[in-house]
Amino acid sequence: RGFELPAQPEDESCAVRWLCSYALLREYNPPVRLAAGDMHSVFIDNEGRLSSCGTAAEEEDQEEDEEQFPGLLGHGEGVLQLKTPTRLPSLRGEHAIGVAASRYFSLALTADGAVWSWGCGWQGSGALGHGDQQHQRQPKKIEALAGQRVIA
Repeated sequence: RGFELPAQPEDESCAVRWLCSYALLREYNPPVRLAAGDMHSVFIDNEGRLSSCGTAAEEEDQEEDEEQFPGLLGHGEGVLQLKTPTRLPSLRGEHAIGVAASRYFSLALTADGAVWSWGCGWQGSGALGHGDQQHQRQPKKIEALAGQRVIA
């Protein structure tokens, strides 16, 4: 089975430049799905890998203190800012197909139907779906949805 190249755009006069650009885009692996919360973004690349970037600390206008949102980026304890999309280490081997982000937490759906959540658990009882109000600093599978059909 051969490799089919996309059509060269009409405004591109150089076929070599177009093929090089196309190859770079394929190599770069741009995101195919994304979600944005107030202060962070979550991306799925075309291989189903999750990355995030943004900040998990909000500057207070009238105080010098920052309000922190534990686990918002999904990279573990102490990670409060990522300036570029960085792959989430805890989901290696999982193939994400859907993602959602809010001000306080994020959700991911994997190809096997599992739902994962991470972020702040204190914004209401069971906000992350684990039956408690614990912060999840890395993605954690929502066991209550195991065996259920979940769609994005």
